[in-house]
Amino acid sequence: MYGEKTDFDKIDLTKEPPEAEPERQYYFIRLLQEWAKEKKEELGRPLYANITTFGCQMNARDSEKILGIMQMIGYEETDSEEADFLLYNTCTVRENANLKVYGRLGQLKKQKEKNPDMVIALCGCMMQEKEVVEKIEKSYRNVDLIFGTHNIFKLAELLSIKLLDQRAKRKMLVDIWEGTTEIVEDLPNERKYFFKGGVNIMFGCNNFCSYCIVPYVRGRERSREPEDIIAEIECMVQDGVVEVMLLGQNVNSYGKNLKQPITFAQLLRRVEQIEGLERIRFMTSHPKDLSDELIEVMGNSKKICHHMHLPLQSGSSRLLEVMNRHYTKEDYLLLVEKLRKAVPDIALTTDIIVGFPGETKEDFEETLDMVRKAEYDSAFTFLYSKRTGTPAAAMEDQIPEEVAKERFDRLLKEVQKISAQKAQERTKTVHTVLAEEVNQQDSSLLTGRSSQNYLVHFPGSKEQIGTFVKVRLEECKGFYYLGQVEE
Repeated sequence: MYGEKTDFDKIDLTKEPPEAEPERQYYFIRLLQEWAKEKKEELGRPLYANITTFGCQMNARDSEKILGIMQMIGYEETDSEEADFLLYNTCTVRENANLKVYGRLGQLKKQKEKNPDMVIALCGCMMQEKEVVEKIEKSYRNVDLIFGTHNIFKLAELLSIKLLDQRAKRKMLVDIWEGTTEIVEDLPNERKYFFKGGVNIMFGCNNFCSYCIVPYVRGRERSREPEDIIAEIECMVQDGVVEVMLLGQNVNSYGKNLKQPITFAQLLRRVEQIEGLERIRFMTSHPKDLSDELIEVMGNSKKICHHMHLPLQSGSSRLLEVMNRHYTKEDYLLLVEKLRKAVPDIALTTDIIVGFPGETKEDFEETLDMVRKAEYDSAFTFLYSKRTGTPAAAMEDQIPEEVAKERFDRLLKEVQKISAQKAQERTKTVHTVLAEEVNQQDSSLLTGRSSQNYLVHFPGSKEQIGTFVKVRLEECKGFYYLGQVEE
């Protein structure tokens, strides 16, 4: 076997990125390609990989990179968890996300007993929490491989050790980095859609909102060089992509840490010049860094989609200060005014937390007032979730669950009422929709999204997937529209 051809004792699992990336990883990919060829002949069938993604768009993009590596090695993707390689790309923004992973791992114990050669791997934000890894090491010995958010690029190297070193096969392999300043380019990835895809423009976050675990598990902000971003998008466009989503924990602060600083607005201008690219989306935007320059670029652009996800979190300036958000409700409303003036048909969405420690009745009423004034198209509303290690977790005046739930229900009703009103205003209007897939409930319909990110179901055939279609919005069904194609 190929494990015998490699001196694994000399492989350097240092806490700093290897100097010769990505070449180092392609060496391990080639090693595993030969192993996979032998293994498939031995089994008389393909090797299968199942990747389950929890959480945000950043995690979804990471999973595409993981799948690209696995497919280059020789694995085929499967929806079944009865796979040769099974990976959970985890999220830890809310406690419930952790509980889901623990539940799934418990269910896999019997499966691993039936197939001892199965490799179970964990990565993502949840793995950056020391107490989580300790719990898995103690209670879930069926897990084979654990790595974090900073060293996803090392998957082939770690998998080589796990599969080819006879000693490593018998124990859990854990490789977690606390942080990194490096970004590894030019590794394989496999997009979910041939006509659109996400592009990381930066990693990490410097904001340290008092309720948020992300800076602790994703690290400090690291921006990619603009030339690397443009080159990646150009390759995607040559491959048939017409829409890109620029991704970062706070895209508005892109470029500040580069040797030659560049603003996010300047990057958008360069992306817009790429021939063949039709649409540009981005997320997430932090209000404190939303500049007049960016708003101007959005207003003048012919490619940037008319949608802005702008997390509010609370309508109380007092709570916003405790949350370490660095803006007031007045600052936020001014941004909304500027956005609507520059892009009159813009769709605004947001995130709101209910039940943050110390939230008074008056604070909550201010949040309701902000929702009415901002007139969001939709909002993601969350009950505050205590995350160990964040300042908010240690705050006094934690809100009783029954009080938070009552406020949550009131907020949800207000959001839904305003969303319904705005939906009524949009009925009978015509939008350009990118057809994305055949509707899962009705195969005579296609599902796609407008520039404003409205989800639309309309008559069509699978041949239209990846093309733009003019659709009249006939009826709103809550979170989606039914439409008719305009001839």
